[in-house]
Amino acid sequence: MKASKTAVSANGKKAKGALAPSAAWTKVQLARHPQRPFTLDYVARIFADFHEIHGDRAFGDDQAIVTGFAYLGDQPVFIIGQQKGRDTKENIKRNFGMPNPEGYRKALRVMKMAEKFKKPVITFIDTPGAYPGLGAEERGQSEAIARNLLEMAKLRTPIVASIIGEGGSGGALGIGVANKVLMMENSVYSVISPEGCAAILWNNREMIQQASEVLRLTAQDLLSFKIVDDIVSEPEGGAQLNHDQAAANLKKALEKNLKGLMGLGPKALEDQRYQKFRAMGVFQD
Repeated sequence: MKASKTAVSANGKKAKGALAPSAAWTKVQLARHPQRPFTLDYVARIFADFHEIHGDRAFGDDQAIVTGFAYLGDQPVFIIGQQKGRDTKENIKRNFGMPNPEGYRKALRVMKMAEKFKKPVITFIDTPGAYPGLGAEERGQSEAIARNLLEMAKLRTPIVASIIGEGGSGGALGIGVANKVLMMENSVYSVISPEGCAAILWNNREMIQQASEVLRLTAQDLLSFKIVDDIVSEPEGGAQLNHDQAAANLKKALEKNLKGLMGLGPKALEDQRYQKFRAMGVFQD
């Protein structure tokens, strides 16, 4: 089966002349849809009085990660989100949503600011993965992500993460260690892309649909594994068809999940987050 013939149109349906896609591969295509709402689309519709925070105070300002301060209703919050572009020029500016180390360090700077001022953190995950370029490696890509995992695990303020499109590997997890992890209905979250999985397991890129199934990367799969805590419904056909409705659904889920965390003290928040991630992968025969 040639995966290149499989496509999903703008209305979320199989494109004319395409082979019938697997359910998981359809989700992958919807998660990558170029008209899907990105972080700044949600920020504009969900929050009030957003003020962007720039730079990591060490190297530069990574445009693949947006950070800032805003209000969710009456609640002040700090926002961190991975941002893609809609055209070639913007994708180059945003590095196709693939952060460099300075992006993760900017995110950590904002997390520490939130902790200092005792305000919750809300993150938006949407990346194919951290940028694998030479410069990123020279500036400590793996260390920057690892540092975020460590610091988020013990951050003494509420964290709610939302997977709004692609959640790719450590690049996603670098802003994803949260007390509550939400997932849009047609988003995906995986240790590797279907293309990468197909290349490693079968040495055949045309196996990407099968790879999508075996990776168990859909919101429904991950909720059943208790990797995520809640699935946020999307408009019929996908979030790309109605940004306002998708944002309204996500806002409601954010408010509900954040409300449940606001009554917990710093130590309880840290313990809850630690136990949540320690429980992943536990199984019984």
